Amino acid sequence: MDKPTIAPVKTAFAPIIDQQCKILLLGTMPGDRSLSLQQYYGHSGNHFWKLIYALFDQPVDPDYQARKNFLLQRGIGLWDVLESCTCEGSLDSNIKNEVVNDFAAFYEQYPAITEVFFDSRKAEQFYNRYVKKSSDKNYHLLPSPSGANATKTFAQKLEHWKELLPYTK
Repeated sequence: MDKPTIAPVKTAFAPIIDQQCKILLLGTMPGDRSLSLQQYYGHSGNHFWKLIYALFDQPVDPDYQARKNFLLQRGIGLWDVLESCTCEGSLDSNIKNEVVNDFAAFYEQYPAITEVFFDSRKAEQFYNRYVKKSSDKNYHLLPSPSGANATKTFAQKLEHWKELLPYTK
């Protein structure tokens, strides 16, 4: 008799954030490729970094540290809704046993954040399930940057992601 497979426990990265960030971009949980590289949005098919750099008419820097600095210089923080979960593969639809990050402590530590952007409907759903929305923040839903999100072209995604621009430095 075959043993049932047990999905691995995945743990999210620390946030990319500083005290000047007004924007918080939230995903759900890094995918397998991102976890193996130890980089947010590490899968080459994900459009996240291409979208961020396209917002500012810049070419994507190949250096991960430079990309993190690029976000911070524009007042953009990056984190995930979930601290950990079990998940077979990288699809958000496979997430189980989720544990949410401590947003009360996070927002206390970073009071300048006024704009919260979800980079997928699933990230927004987990947030709504586990975190109380605050009246001192504005919440926005963006189309997923995942290459698997074929419902919108890159250009269409970029049009939606331009919603970030009024809040950047």
